[in-house]
Amino acid sequence: MSVLSRLRRASLRTGAGLLALTAGAFALDRAMPPDLSPLGDTSTLVVSRHGAVLRAFTNRGGVWRLPARVAQVDPLYLKMLLAYEDRRFRSHPGVDPAAILRALGQRLTNGRIVSGASTLTMQTARLLAPRRRSLVGKLTEMLRALQLEGRHGKDEILSMYLTLAPYGGNLEGVRAASLAYFGKEPKRLTPGQAALLVALPQAPSTTRPDRFPDAAKAARDKVLRVMARAGVLSEKRAHEAMQAPVPVRRRAMPFDAPHLARRLLAERPAKRARVIRTSIDQPLQRALQNLVRHAAGALGRKATIAVLVVENRTRKIRAYVASSDFFDRERSGQVDMITAVRSPGSALKPFVYAMAFDDGIIHPETIIADVPTRFGDYQPENFRRVYHGEVSVRVALQQSYNVPAVKVLDRVGPGRLAARLRQAGARLTFDAGRARPGLPLALGGVGISLQDLTMLFTGLANGGIVGPLLSRARVADNAPAGRPVVSPAAAYTIARILEDAPPPADFVADRNTRRARKIAYKTGTSYGFRDAWSVGFDGTHTIGVWVGRPDGTPSPDRYGRNTAAPILFRAFGLTPAGPGPAPGNAPPGVVLAANGDLPMHLRRFEKVDARGLAAPNPLSIAFPPAGAVVELERKREGSGYDALPLAASGGRKPLKWLVNGRPIASNPYRRQARWTPDGEGFVRITVIDVDGRVASIISRLK
Repeated sequence: MSVLSRLRRASLRTGAGLLALTAGAFALDRAMPPDLSPLGDTSTLVVSRHGAVLRAFTNRGGVWRLPARVAQVDPLYLKMLLAYEDRRFRSHPGVDPAAILRALGQRLTNGRIVSGASTLTMQTARLLAPRRRSLVGKLTEMLRALQLEGRHGKDEILSMYLTLAPYGGNLEGVRAASLAYFGKEPKRLTPGQAALLVALPQAPSTTRPDRFPDAAKAARDKVLRVMARAGVLSEKRAHEAMQAPVPVRRRAMPFDAPHLARRLLAERPAKRARVIRTSIDQPLQRALQNLVRHAAGALGRKATIAVLVVENRTRKIRAYVASSDFFDRERSGQVDMITAVRSPGSALKPFVYAMAFDDGIIHPETIIADVPTRFGDYQPENFRRVYHGEVSVRVALQQSYNVPAVKVLDRVGPGRLAARLRQAGARLTFDAGRARPGLPLALGGVGISLQDLTMLFTGLANGGIVGPLLSRARVADNAPAGRPVVSPAAAYTIARILEDAPPPADFVADRNTRRARKIAYKTGTSYGFRDAWSVGFDGTHTIGVWVGRPDGTPSPDRYGRNTAAPILFRAFGLTPAGPGPAPGNAPPGVVLAANGDLPMHLRRFEKVDARGLAAPNPLSIAFPPAGAVVELERKREGSGYDALPLAASGGRKPLKWLVNGRPIASNPYRRQARWTPDGEGFVRITVIDVDGRVASIISRLK
């Protein structure tokens, strides 16, 4: 056989052997692929609209393993990591022959291991499937590294390492370490911070800074010196970084919007993505959490606060503060008071009036009587039992008078109002013994959550269109659309009325400020001071506030205007200033007119009272009683007598008081007056109401 033939046969055998080896390696790779399951067992993250972590949950093993990608990490850290761990990472196939030869040469020369030959890909293979350190284990890592390189790109492999690298305790991955040690994402790191994150995975159990700060500093400084020699850092920057202290404690993981995060986690279908993207604006969320925490300190031990912020145009929730302190057991901090059902007090009155505007029953300038009125066996009372006589509908809503609201609801129909609100998506709860909605609906005789109440007010800000509030960053195309609860004209009218409501104490009316910011808002207080509410909107956001005790016990003298409204105004101060709550141009159907220019049926409400409600109680003088002998009190200092209190009941305001036929100074819209006697003797006291009714008594002063 010729030499040429022998060479040809040898070549064929070699080729066949290489082909068989390649086929065998390919078959083995397919039969035994790398186990990537640890990458699927990461922490579930609830993140903000911009991707910042709001709340993280440990994985099944109780480990903080936050998924990380190359794009989420500071480029300086990546540069330092590759320079320190694997300079030829971008060029080798997973195993670095040059590093292996160098390590063997150092071992033979020095009789010990001076530097390792593990590439980042080999380290990633070991993190995916940990093994005992041995020759077999090392060879297995090399084979797995080659598999990884054949299946994944360099950035994918680097992202695996960034997710799985150990940092001490139950911290895995560069994001978990950066949040725990520096309180921030690793997107922007100082040279010292980056060096520490490079060093820790080398010996995480003995160099973790919260337990071994000196060892951590030594490991960090070693990395910095190597970076200076490699030219990654200048000598000056490396020296400055060495002067910085290392963190000596672990920080808590981010804990923003914890109630919403818990809710979304429970709603998440099984085996779905480990990242839940919300619509929350993290800076606003944190600012409101601080505001609520500070405000709750003045409310007593059991009281808490909930605040919900919604962007009007998108109906997306931008802040969700469901309690003042999630971990405060005395305040029932883990109870979500945004979804809890409570009595809204007067907060639903705008919808009573809005439906009446749409029905053509009233106009903002319609005159309505705020006087004691009985509706069958139901007699509503004003706050502090003070009545104001004839007022405009505008004033009645701005001042939240109860009797006018019940009168209007009686015409609109409580069943119609409840049905309209339910059709808009609001979940209303009535007492089990109540067969159908009644007139108390106007004053809080219903249960509703802060979320649904805020949703309804968002509808007023959106021209009367109410839609479900959205908490996810991305909304499917088939997300429920809004539906009208009132007309654009009624929504506009309500906004114009409520934007002129007097602000809470300690806040200046917008018309008296240089940079006016109009907020249309309404307050509410449930029976027995159990719940204080304030909901308002401008052209950009709607904000709802609830204050109270989760256990439902009363908080005396805390009501919507003095407790919830100040928090509402401060919350608006944390949002960007937007346009006013009402559009610049009135929509079709809005009638701008004074009372005298209205049609006759809209000038006064009582004239069209279809049910002939009971007239005011007869006018009488409650004090002093007729024929009574009243003992005068002399002033403690000087001469003369103390003022004598006078009180009337019934009749209609305004009232005029006379003593011995002469008028005395008094507030005509109050039923009380004070008169200072000039001596003893008999006196005739007279009161006259707006309809000319007269009540008069004679008493003796001594």
